[in-house]
Amino acid sequence: MHYSVLDLSPVPEGENAARAIANSVDLARHAESWGYHRHWMAEHHNMPGIASAATSVLIGHIADATRTIRVGAGGIMLPNHAPIAIAEQFGTLATIHPGRIDLGLGRAPGGDMAVARAFRRPGSDDFPQDVVDLIGYLGEPREGAAVRAHPGEGTHVPVWILGSSLYGAQLAAHLGLPYAFASHFAPDALEQAFEVYRRHFRPSAQLGRPHAMLAVNVFAADTDAEGAFLRTSMEQAFARLRTGQPGKLPRPVEDIGAAIGAPMLQGVNHALRITATGSPDSVRAKLSELIAAHRPDEVILTGQIHDHAARLRSFEIAADVLSGWNKTHAA
Repeated sequence: MHYSVLDLSPVPEGENAARAIANSVDLARHAESWGYHRHWMAEHHNMPGIASAATSVLIGHIADATRTIRVGAGGIMLPNHAPIAIAEQFGTLATIHPGRIDLGLGRAPGGDMAVARAFRRPGSDDFPQDVVDLIGYLGEPREGAAVRAHPGEGTHVPVWILGSSLYGAQLAAHLGLPYAFASHFAPDALEQAFEVYRRHFRPSAQLGRPHAMLAVNVFAADTDAEGAFLRTSMEQAFARLRTGQPGKLPRPVEDIGAAIGAPMLQGVNHALRITATGSPDSVRAKLSELIAAHRPDEVILTGQIHDHAARLRSFEIAADVLSGWNKTHAA
């Protein structure tokens, strides 16, 4: 089972976007050496704590800095863009880095309605048709077509559907595409979405059988207490986002309840319940539990950790756990 990294290129308090991007490059290089299969970036806008807004640009930068790990979008928010533009961007990436580029697609704006208006997206608001058009631009050359992606056509960049509801599961199944569920922040429909996707999947030219990816937060450290401490950065960030106050990734705190209040903490922890926190043994137990419960074909790990060295250590521990899981289950 492949395990991968989802990276929003977080900007910690006290740092800037340049440092965040340098940290993402460093993480990708380490992830490649630790056996991670993919390094995905996510499109978000109008958020000072996230440096991955120009996602395709950053994907190219990460791919240039690595050699073998797959690099891609988890994802591109397609309603913000004309499908031909994304086909050209990812076709160019795939031409420069053949066999290494992935394209995950979501239908949210990656921000609030002000962001959606700022994009002034022309043309169709029909997400399924936009996905079909995009796949067509990346597929076999179509002689005589009025619009063709150069570069793009013939690259067959793998397209994924991302989602946090049944809508994405149904679309991915109908189109025969791999499906990644955003269980790391919106887990409520996880079980039903995977069931719908698997039950209704129709084989396609891209994929012969369902392929479901589970997203998991990981805050791994040498001890349970240290892992819980690291997690408080993401808990604070999530609370601030919910109250309309997004900012840079907060420093961790000793008392998260005092920092955001017990009612908010309860809601945040409900949203973040697909999370493995603590020592290697604790992370191993939780990841094994999640894999057994949801039977993913692949897992993608994320973790908003303020200190870069601690973030690296968390992903290293998780890689050790999952590589060990693979060896055990391959025996």
